[in-house]
This record gives sequence, C-alpha cells and structure tokens, in this order.
Amino acid sequence: MFSHNIKIGDKYIGDDYPALIVAELSGNHNGDYDRAVAIIHAAAEAGADAVKLQTYTADTITIDCDKPWFKTSDNNMWSGRTLYDLYKEAYTPWEWQPKLKEEAEKLGMICFSSPFDPTSVDFLEEMNVPAYKIASYEINDIPLIRKIAKLNKPMIFATGIAYKEDIERALLTCLDEGNDKVILLKCVSAYPTPYSDVNLRMMKTLANEHGCMVGLSDHTIGSVVPVGSIVMGGKMIEKHLTLDRNGGGVDDAFSMEPKEFADMVRDIRIIEESLGSEIYKLTDKQKEEHKGSRSLFAVADIKAGEIITEENVRSIRPGIGMHTMHYEEILGRKAARDIEKGTPISKELIDGIRWDEIIYTGEKA
Repeated sequence: MFSHNIKIGDKYIGDDYPALIVAELSGNHNGDYDRAVAIIHAAAEAGADAVKLQTYTADTITIDCDKPWFKTSDNNMWSGRTLYDLYKEAYTPWEWQPKLKEEAEKLGMICFSSPFDPTSVDFLEEMNVPAYKIASYEINDIPLIRKIAKLNKPMIFATGIAYKEDIERALLTCLDEGNDKVILLKCVSAYPTPYSDVNLRMMKTLANEHGCMVGLSDHTIGSVVPVGSIVMGGKMIEKHLTLDRNGGGVDDAFSMEPKEFADMVRDIRIIEESLGSEIYKLTDKQKEEHKGSRSLFAVADIKAGEIITEENVRSIRPGIGMHTMHYEEILGRKAARDIEKGTPISKELIDGIRWDEIIYTGEKA
C-alpha cells in the first residue's frame, strides 16, 4: 500500500539503506541566528543526514489568549506559560529558514521542516523543501494534511498523541490524494520521555498494521532508545540537537549535545551493520572456523584388524575427521589397515560397514 523505498532529496530510505538520522533544530537556537548555524554545523560533524526546522509563528499556531486552555499543563518543563508566549520564544524566524536550508545543503545534509498551517506550507514550497514532517499535535489537522499530500512529496508523521483512528484517517487522506510516500514515527509527547513510556515494540505494530516504513522521534535522555529502535525496524531517527543542554533554551534540557549525537550516529551504524540477515547461514570465517570443531581421531596406534574401542578412537578437536555422529557405529569394528595415532578417521579406515553415505564436517563424502 505504501512505498518502502522513499527518496528525500538525495537520500534514500528503505530496507536496503541506512536509517536517515535527523537533527531537530527546534527552538534551540535561542533566537540567535549564528547559534542556529552553529547547531547545523554540529549536526554535520556528528554525522546527521538531515536537519529539520519548524515553520510557524505564534499567530499561525495559536492565538494570544490567557484562558486556561491556552496555557501549558502543570506537569511539563514549560509549566504555567501561555502557548502564545512559548511559541513566540521558540519559533524560528522565517527569514532565516532559506539560509539555514542552504547552509545544511552545503554541508551535505538535506533540510526539511514541520509546517503548522497552510501559509507555512506555501512558504516551504517556495523554499523547495524535499519532504514534510507532520507534528503529532497536527495529525488530526486533515485540511493541512490534504494540502501537503497533494504535493506528492514524502510525508513523515509523528504519532505521539495519536489515537489509532487519527493515524488511519491521516493515512487515508494521503492515499486519497495519491501520495504513498509515508513514514510513521513512533513518538511519545513527553519532554523528556520516561524510558518506561517508550514502548518500542509498537514500531512493529505500526509497520504491520499500516504497511508503512517506521522510525522514531525520540525525546528520551541519551541514545539507548534510538539505537534500540533500529532493531525494531526503524528507518528514520529524529533527535533534538543543542550546543549546550544547560543553555536555557525551550528544548535544551531534553536535547542531545554534539558529542552525544555523534556517539549515537556511530552506534546506530554499528547496529545496522550487525543486524545482517534473517537467513541462518555461516559466514566464510565461520565455515573456516568450523574445521576447529570436534571429529573422530585415532588417539593411539591401531594395527590392521584391531578392534576400534573408546581407548583408541575419540571425539577431539579439530573437525577434519569423520563426523562424531558415527562414533557408536564404528566402535567394535576392525581397522582396515594400520592407523597411526593422530590420524583423522575416515570410512576407508574401517572394515565391516557398508558406507552408502557419510558426513565429514557437514559435507557428504
């Protein structure tokens, strides 16, 4: 139903490609353009494939109102603030964004954004972004999703606050517009996210139930969760990046610092390399090492016609002789000729058995 090979800019996402690692700028620029540029450079140095922006203003995402429902809840790091005040501080000035995209591209990364209203989509189209991220709080904004889906560009959905029906409705909207380039990101909208709330196993459920590629938008502290998500089939990993977690920015406290981000990228690439194939087979190295396993050897000199016993033939290393599964078969038989101590046992050395087939170290003789 949905594509399992998606191209974003010059980067491919799919089963045959490494996960796309995205550095989220968010509001960690703290209103300083030079700091925003420095974070983009830090992302490139850390090995990120992409930088993601957020395109909104306080007026496009909410209204200036201090009624209780326009205030943040008491159980998060932004407690007691109005939404308008918070977004006014956190937004990335639109006039910066084309320059930030150009900076990211010069460093070999792609750059895309999360739009939050139709005007931001129009603005990002003028920037020619290669993909769109739908924030989890916008997954029920069907008019916005439909407008983006019509552009036929890759769409990445965070599922942090989504009910199952929210996801299904968003995906059907994309399909209605002929857009099958969709990625679902497992996400928990808690900042920072407790490890016990992550539920990485759900990534496989998302993939199986919706037929989409999946990834992770992560707000936990550290890199263990994003690295582990690769084992669950993650094809895109998104983490907030900051220069200093104690920098005082709106998202700094749960963001990664550059060295942590670089360590995460390294560990993700190691896990990807280590996953290998689901098919059970030995590597060339393992096949060579198999010769070091057990097989049947003469452990004493044996004269022609002498009986094979537990004292003169044993299962020992290395594995170049007769397979040990034939040990009981040859006990009590006679030696066909003189056998010197240390000789690997073979069918030619044993009398009294009709050898239609015998296995040496896993192969037919």
